Amino acid sequence: MRSKGSKIFTIIQHEYISKVKSKGFILSTILAPLAIVAIYGTVIAVTLMSSGETTKKIAIRDLTGQIGIELVSRDTSKFFITEKSEEELRQEVLSSELDGFMIIDDKFLETGYGNVYTSGGGGLGFISSIEQNTEDIIVNKKLKEIGAENSIIDLVNRGVSITTKKVTLEGSREDYSQMLAFLGYFLGFLIYGLMFTYGSFVMRGVIEEKANRIVEVIASSARPFEIMFGKVVGIGAVGLTQVLFWLILLMILFFAGGTIAQMFMENSQNMKMMADTANQPNNAEILHFFENFSISPWIIVAFLFYFLAGYFIYSSLFAAVGSAVDQEQDASQLTMPVALPIIIPIIFIPNVMNNPDGTISTVLSLIPFFSPILMVSRIAAGDVPLWQILLSIVLLAGTFVLCLWFAAKIYRVGILMYGKKPTFKDIIKWFNLD
Repeated sequence: MRSKGSKIFTIIQHEYISKVKSKGFILSTILAPLAIVAIYGTVIAVTLMSSGETTKKIAIRDLTGQIGIELVSRDTSKFFITEKSEEELRQEVLSSELDGFMIIDDKFLETGYGNVYTSGGGGLGFISSIEQNTEDIIVNKKLKEIGAENSIIDLVNRGVSITTKKVTLEGSREDYSQMLAFLGYFLGFLIYGLMFTYGSFVMRGVIEEKANRIVEVIASSARPFEIMFGKVVGIGAVGLTQVLFWLILLMILFFAGGTIAQMFMENSQNMKMMADTANQPNNAEILHFFENFSISPWIIVAFLFYFLAGYFIYSSLFAAVGSAVDQEQDASQLTMPVALPIIIPIIFIPNVMNNPDGTISTVLSLIPFFSPILMVSRIAAGDVPLWQILLSIVLLAGTFVLCLWFAAKIYRVGILMYGKKPTFKDIIKWFNLD
């Protein structure tokens, strides 16, 4: 007769092999990162190309005799000078002969206030284009009026660029705090998506086995707890396999990033012009980033641990929900209490990233149901004290044991219940059964 351990291992092995060998797993493992790269690459490219862009062309009625000329010289595709009256321009807008017009009165240099008249629409690019250009012109004119030197005017136009340095025992090195904060965002959202995805896999698998009466056959040779635990661990191993593949692929792409960037940027005069005029990083800065930016191995270890910890907690609860219903449509009401603790930390990620060492961030990241998302975001964004990490590990382990105990009591009754959509009252009764 097989021991308890061998039964659980058999269930784990079955769940893992059946999922890994499926076409869905193979396709999602390969296509998912390509889809993410394609989607984000498209969004970034479109954003960069359309930043400040507008199809509107605006007539400038300039009563100062100074602003309009400079405004038009900056972008003749958007602005042109007119001597027509305000009423004539209104009629042209109403008849769709003109997109819009701007009246620059003789006090514009003192007040900085002006009106743009259109038939409506135009988007954010339309407004920002006018505001940015007119603001620059006014600032430059005011500086010249007070006799500011050209070097000061150039400094104002160029702006200020701050580079942070991290102090180490060896000296100091560049501190990519902003990039690491974005990494924290990304890892937090990734764990959020993975917990939902694999938790749903567990719930769906339980519902299918229950609907097909397969679980009755399995239950004849293994206890309900063994079935649930084996399923949770088996699908968790599938998730870990997929995540490890993606991490390896990501590291390969990152290490090759400098070479790829150099191939695309070499002898690219257009890119250099864009970098100079739009205050964007030039080729040398981008290559320097790929050569010097590194991700600590501890961030990867933390990501894997908190992903697995969050998965085990939530998948056991999803398994309990799956055992309580006969079909997936009936699970929506019962999944809300399980899904809510996954959603709440996503709302707090911006606050945590703004001040990862603050009291609120610390307290929220130590709450076991929030830790998988918020703690890994904090670890990526900064230096989290070791005692906080260890405390979160202990709390997560204790929470997993409690969730597993709770889910097992629901699972053992619900897995063999058919024909009735359960309520929360029914689940409480199942939990209290000895």
